[in-house]
Amino acid sequence: MDPQQVYIEEARELLAELETVLLELEENPEDSELIGRAFRALHTIKGSGAMFGFETIAAFTHEVETAFDLVRSNKLPVSKELIDLTLKARDTIRGFLEGEDSAEDKTRAEGILKEYRHIVAQNQTTPEKVDPFEKVEEQLTPDSTEKNVTYRLRFRPHQDLFNSGTNPIPLLNELRSLGPCTIVANTGPIPLLNEFNPEACYIFWDIILTTAAGLDALRDVFIFVDDSCEIKIEVVDEEGQFIDDMGHKKLGEILIERGDIDPETLKKVLTSQKRLGEMLVDAGLVQPELVQSALLEQEHIRKVKEKRQKTEAVSSIRVAAGKLDLLVNLVGELVTVQARLSQTASSSHNSDLVLISEEIERLTEELRDNTMSIRMMPIGSTFSQFQRLVRDLSKDLQKEIVLTTEGEETELDKTVIDRLHDPLVHLIRNSIDHGIETPDVRRAAGKSIQGKVHLSALHSGANVLIRIEDDGKGLNPETIRNKAIEKGMITADAKLSEKEIFALIFAAGFSTAVSITNVSGRGVGMDVVKRTIDSLRGTIEVDSEVGKGTIVTLKLPLTLAIIDGLLVKTGGDYFVMPLSAVEECVELSGEDIQKAHGRHIANVRGEIVPYLRLREQFRVNGKPPDIEQIVITGVNGHRTGIVVDEVVGQHQTVIKSLGKFYKDVELISGATILGDGTLALILDLGKLTERAERLDHE
Repeated sequence: MDPQQVYIEEARELLAELETVLLELEENPEDSELIGRAFRALHTIKGSGAMFGFETIAAFTHEVETAFDLVRSNKLPVSKELIDLTLKARDTIRGFLEGEDSAEDKTRAEGILKEYRHIVAQNQTTPEKVDPFEKVEEQLTPDSTEKNVTYRLRFRPHQDLFNSGTNPIPLLNELRSLGPCTIVANTGPIPLLNEFNPEACYIFWDIILTTAAGLDALRDVFIFVDDSCEIKIEVVDEEGQFIDDMGHKKLGEILIERGDIDPETLKKVLTSQKRLGEMLVDAGLVQPELVQSALLEQEHIRKVKEKRQKTEAVSSIRVAAGKLDLLVNLVGELVTVQARLSQTASSSHNSDLVLISEEIERLTEELRDNTMSIRMMPIGSTFSQFQRLVRDLSKDLQKEIVLTTEGEETELDKTVIDRLHDPLVHLIRNSIDHGIETPDVRRAAGKSIQGKVHLSALHSGANVLIRIEDDGKGLNPETIRNKAIEKGMITADAKLSEKEIFALIFAAGFSTAVSITNVSGRGVGMDVVKRTIDSLRGTIEVDSEVGKGTIVTLKLPLTLAIIDGLLVKTGGDYFVMPLSAVEECVELSGEDIQKAHGRHIANVRGEIVPYLRLREQFRVNGKPPDIEQIVITGVNGHRTGIVVDEVVGQHQTVIKSLGKFYKDVELISGATILGDGTLALILDLGKLTERAERLDHE
């Protein structure tokens, strides 16, 4: 991946982290850990921005970082004004990342910096002028509240570092800014002139640094080049002593710890020159075996450290989303081929081929599960983005609202998470604008003046349930019904259940808002939510009680690529139903049809279940069998039967898109290819359930 693109991706993550930290800091302004996290995020964005050519970002972030350095030093208090301004600065940096670099953008950025200077001038006490080196020494005294640690770093770039446009000098300057620092350039690897490549980086650096910034701050300096260099960091002194006071560390020990010389070579040198070890042995102070064991112990520690550092270096890897999508597609093709192999093996009656087929099936299933797990991400990263939304809307609408979250660790397919952001924004905005009352109204109703919006996620079988719950005024079914009649969506004599009335709010153009605001009221948004959730093969359910609040539940599949399905057959055509929505299968005989007097209902253990026939819906010709099968499905709390000729059995289904020409076709959400190459359509059970209910009402 291009280094600049790597920086942009990492900077986006740091900006998301910064926003979350700022919102937490607003509630806990004295939390030094939060202040440190905000400072480190700004520091990393600034330093790496300069290294990768984002000079505008580096210059802008530098002044923001300066303000937070004063906060970190207790010279500037954390105020609501500072938080508001830093959130604006965060948005400005994000805009620069996205290419917003017009004169208007720069003017707005300069205005933000002027506000920072004003805040600093108002709050900062003028520091006493002191020599910079004296200031550093004062920080490193034993009485300092921050512990200083001396580190040894070896920074060895790959030879092709310059080809990516990376300049290592800003990295070294960043290290210098963290504390007293000695840097030595090792030029030994530079080849002779006839072998010299002017575009290669041969030099590597050894750095001794004393700082109170911590190990994370050191790693952050190299965060954008960790895949194009070798970084080794070791603690050599934890007492905060200066480098000149470290004479107790022997030269041989340092060489061994750095890996510059092996113990055997050192032992030979010491033996041949009668130094240190031999002198200690000759004087009878130490036995030879102890000298040798000490050298071996040092070598062991060095290997352990190197192994741990290598493990940390390869513990994660950034992969372009396109490559991951390609891998999932290839696994999907493999699943299809494996199904074909299994079918061929079962019909061949060849025991060896059957064994091979079963082994490939097991391996394919493991590969499928592992590949899909790579795409799974915790939904907490999306949840954290809404704290800012609730904060800003509360301020605009003059309401007091707190957002709480639960189940942030719940994992969902990255594709689903990416497409889920906008629907959740619409739902939360509506909860805040329509649901939560103003403080005066809440007080009059006997409620706390602070409204609550609760966002939660939990696994439910092969699905994830996401709930948006508020403690506002709730939905009034009569108001919604009257508005729908007024707009001609339903007739005055229509008989609808409460859930069906609530479902009307997702119709295009529907709104019960009395006035139009910049937040809502035009009837757009909720229909977008419905379309997006439908496209994700999900469902929406609304529960509400007047005066108590509203709960909107989104039921979404864990993944969009591969599902476990139930394969059925009607006529000569095959269909697949998502197995997670299938409850049971029962027989439907001619006698059962006569008892229902021609109505599409079935008595399933005393419960009346409406059903529809796939033959009728898809106009399948031919005579149905004497005994048909009803597949009972559960969608949105409704049980619906789908009548088919035959239930074939469970089928691992690789979902294929039907293409843009069939994107508006109802009842079908996709297609799959069976083992023998036959096409099977994947049924949209949500649409089928709605149609069955309409037929039942008729």
